Amino acid sequence: MNAEIVAIGSELLLGQIVDTNSAWMAQRLAGVGVNLFYKTVVGDNPDRMLEITNRAMERSDLVITSGGLGPTQDDLTREVIARATNRELVMDPELLAQIEERFRRRGFIMTENNNRQALIPEGAIPVKNPNGTAPSFIVEDPRAVVYCLPGVPFEMKWLFDNELVPYLRGKFGLFDSIYSRVLKVSDLGESGVDDLVGHLIANSVNPTVGVLAHPGQVDVRITAKSATRKEADELIAPLEEEVRNLLDGHVFAVDEETMPQVIGRLLRARGLTVACYEGLTGGVIAQQLQDAGEELFLQGTIGLQPGVLQSLLSASESSLSPDELTNLLMEDGAALADGLASGIRAQTGASLGLAVHSAPEGINPTENLSAGRTYISVSSADGTWRREYNFAGPGLPDRTRAALNALDLLRVSILQNWNQA
Repeated sequence: MNAEIVAIGSELLLGQIVDTNSAWMAQRLAGVGVNLFYKTVVGDNPDRMLEITNRAMERSDLVITSGGLGPTQDDLTREVIARATNRELVMDPELLAQIEERFRRRGFIMTENNNRQALIPEGAIPVKNPNGTAPSFIVEDPRAVVYCLPGVPFEMKWLFDNELVPYLRGKFGLFDSIYSRVLKVSDLGESGVDDLVGHLIANSVNPTVGVLAHPGQVDVRITAKSATRKEADELIAPLEEEVRNLLDGHVFAVDEETMPQVIGRLLRARGLTVACYEGLTGGVIAQQLQDAGEELFLQGTIGLQPGVLQSLLSASESSLSPDELTNLLMEDGAALADGLASGIRAQTGASLGLAVHSAPEGINPTENLSAGRTYISVSSADGTWRREYNFAGPGLPDRTRAALNALDLLRVSILQNWNQA
C-alpha cells in the first residue's frame, strides 16, 4: 500500500509551526508496512487544497490529511474532501451529540460555529474523537481512501494509533511491518559512502539501502519489510555483512548506540583511561568523553593560551621557549597536536592522550598550517595516531564534526593497539 500525507495549514507554510505531525506519522506508517512516497504541505486555500487532494488521490492508495477540521472559517478540509469526491456535506447526529456533550461536560457554552465540525461528506465513515471537538472521518473513494485527522498533535496521535491503524489492518490485511538496521559511519563523507555502496542503493529491493548524512557522520539504513522482526533480521543480515565489508572498518555503531557509548565500551573492556586537550572546540570533546564514562575520563584541558600549551608540552618533554612555541603554533599544527596529546597523557597518567588543535582565524597560511585546518592526535605508550582535516570556510571548524572525527581516531587507535574484543 502506498500512502501520502497532506498537512494543511497556512501557519506551516509561514514557518510559524513546524510540521512534526507528518514526521511522526511517517514513522508509524513504516511500522505497519505502508510505503510513504509523498508528503505535501498546503495552506488554507480551497482551490490549492483541492488540487493537491486530487493529485494525491490519483497517485496514492491512502491519503491522510492533518488539520483543517476545526470550527473556524479557514478550517476547510471537510468541504474540500467533499468536492474532491463529488459528495454533499451532511450533518452526522452522533458526532454533533458528541461535540455537544463535550462542551456540556466541560461547562462551556457551545457557539453555533462548532456545529460545522459534525459535517462530513455523505457516505463517509465518522470517527469519534474522545480528546477534542474535531471528529475524524474516512472517505472510501474508487481512487483512494482518504483519512482525515485533526491537526492537534495529541488528538492526531491517539486517533492514528487507536483508529487508523486498526482500520488499515482490517480493511487491507496489513500484517507486514518495516524494520531497519542503521550502520553509523565515520571518517567518510556522503559521496564517499555512496561511491562504495551506491550499487546496493540502486539495485536492492527487499531489503533496501539508503544513506543519510549528518555532521561528521553518515548513516547507512538497511530496511526490510516482513511479518516479524526475526524474518527481517534474516533478510538484513547478508546485506549488512556486504555493506560492512565495503565500508572497511568505518562503521562505528549500530542503531541507537552513540560514539561516546562506543568509546566507553572499548575503554572499559580494556581497562584504559583517556585525557584530552582541545583548542577551539570549546569543551565539546570533553563533554562527550565524560558521557563515555566518568571513571574513564581523567581530565579535559581547553584553551589556546601560551601557558596552557607550554605546560602540556613540558609534560611531554617538548618544552619550548616562547618564540619556539609561537613558531610551532603558527607553522606546524601537526607536530603541535602530537606534542599536546603526549603531554596531556603524561600530565594525567592516562592510558591515552587525545589532542585536537585547530588553526585560529587570522593566521598567515603556511605549507603546514592554514585557517580551518584541524589536527587530531592520539598518543599512547606505544605510538601516535594522527589525522588532518580541512573544514570549509573561515573561522572555527564545525565543533560537532571535529569532535566526532576526534573520537573516531580514538576508537581506531584502541582497536589497532588493543585488539581484543
